[in-house]
Amino acid sequence: MTVLLHYLRDYVLTVDKWLLLICSIWIGILVTVNYQLGIEREVIASLGTRYYQFAALAGLYACAFVIPYGLVISREKYRNSLTPVFFCLLMLAPLLFALKVSIANPFENFIAGIWGDYLTAVTTLPFKLLVVLIPLWVLARLLLRQQGFWGMAWRDVQWRPYLLMMGFMLPLIVFASTQPDFLSAYPRLKQIDFILPHTDHPIIFQLLYEISYGLDFVTIELFFRGFLIFAFVRYVGAAAILPMATFYCSIHFGKPLFECISSYFGGLILGVIAYRTHSIAGGLAVHLGVAWMMEIGGYFGNLALK
Repeated sequence: MTVLLHYLRDYVLTVDKWLLLICSIWIGILVTVNYQLGIEREVIASLGTRYYQFAALAGLYACAFVIPYGLVISREKYRNSLTPVFFCLLMLAPLLFALKVSIANPFENFIAGIWGDYLTAVTTLPFKLLVVLIPLWVLARLLLRQQGFWGMAWRDVQWRPYLLMMGFMLPLIVFASTQPDFLSAYPRLKQIDFILPHTDHPIIFQLLYEISYGLDFVTIELFFRGFLIFAFVRYVGAAAILPMATFYCSIHFGKPLFECISSYFGGLILGVIAYRTHSIAGGLAVHLGVAWMMEIGGYFGNLALK
């Protein structure tokens, strides 16, 4: 844990304080506007087609990512390192994640009835992993050599600090599990409650759903702490962490407010760790652990209300 705290302390000491302040204010404005107007949950969700949703999400993510990068590259020290490839990657990132969020699962309506709905539920997130994974594989082949596959390096990872991080999160999750907005969203497992009357082995189907749910965090870590750090660090160094964190916060606009706000700071912490360790393995483990703890917290929190 001392090593991770050392990484964070170094980042706080060396980060451009003005850039940190402006980016934090900017994402604070976006969060406020979103929760006042319901941009994610109401406006974008109500759009008539997935094409319109894709366009709206791409615009939202661009606001959260491209504008902070505009502040970064306004610094003279980065201007000589920028290339056309950088600007292509800058435009591609919001488009790719908007596609991931808005694209339809080809297995929707593949089977009629209850089990068709279940098939959709357990295949949507693995399909969306492929939607992100394939372009990232192509980019990894085209761009310069990197550590592992977008930071998927497992060798020499020290796991104890990450276990301590999950332990630190536990009381926060316990507290969140008493809050109505958290309990209305979690556990995500309740989305497949409709199958319970139709099977004698619900645990198997629930476990499959939770594995599918976990794969979404593989997608997120590969994209945010992998692609958005290691593709951009060659151009702007550690300054790549801040725009990644603002972008990461924006994908939580449909979540409970506390989760959305904490995602900004979580994104910064995981970004610093990925940058310093050249690996997303530890961050992925923390993200999965916290996600499944939230599932457990949501389950017992809702159980206590009954």
